[in-house]
Amino acid sequence: MATSGNKRKSGDKYSVLLPTYNERENLPIIVWLLVRCFRDSGYNYEIIVIDDGSPDGTLEVAQQLQKIYGSDKILLRPRAKKLGLGTAYVHGMQHATGNFIIIMDADLSHHPKFIPEFIRKQKEGSYDIVSGTRYAGNGGVYGWDLKRKLISRGANFITQVLLRPGASDLTGSFRLYRKDVLQKLVERCVSKGYVFQMEMIVRARQLNYTIGEVPISFVDRVYGESKLGGNEIVSFLKGLLTLFATT
Repeated sequence: MATSGNKRKSGDKYSVLLPTYNERENLPIIVWLLVRCFRDSGYNYEIIVIDDGSPDGTLEVAQQLQKIYGSDKILLRPRAKKLGLGTAYVHGMQHATGNFIIIMDADLSHHPKFIPEFIRKQKEGSYDIVSGTRYAGNGGVYGWDLKRKLISRGANFITQVLLRPGASDLTGSFRLYRKDVLQKLVERCVSKGYVFQMEMIVRARQLNYTIGEVPISFVDRVYGESKLGGNEIVSFLKGLLTLFATT
């Protein structure tokens, strides 16, 4: 097995993009878990927090975390207001110095313990993208009520039937990308909200990018409120039909 030193000498660096909105309770925990994960595994990393004007003081918490862990590891790139997930990734990538980008939720739904598995998977197959999947292998969802599970499963099933993307979990948002691949995909994607993640995989298949999958456990947020509502579901269905008609 490679040593931590050998991993650092590989030249790869992983930039974690954390878009946040009202995550002051969750941010210190997810950052601590990320720092521990990267220190234990020995991979070079940076964490980029993109806060969209959270009224709950998330940015102030992030500033304290930067003092604790250092400005070389915690980068703050706030924006004045909510401008969408896609633009948050673009904004974060502009400041990322890693050659790989990891995207994940800041609400503790995605555990950093899976990141070394993402990295191993990428290296094994030299994949352009590695996506966490809740719907293959020993992946799963915990903490959701039956309604939320049915919505998620239903959305994924309909998407599989209509788009046949060749990936088992299209609506997940825990992924590793080659930086140049993510840049090209974001440039091509037109969707917003929850459809954005789905379109990324569809466009990746169109461009013949390779996709590996790692089973993950998705856990519902502990603090704060879910941002999934009726408007998001309607937007998802509209976006799905648009992709079906144009891809």
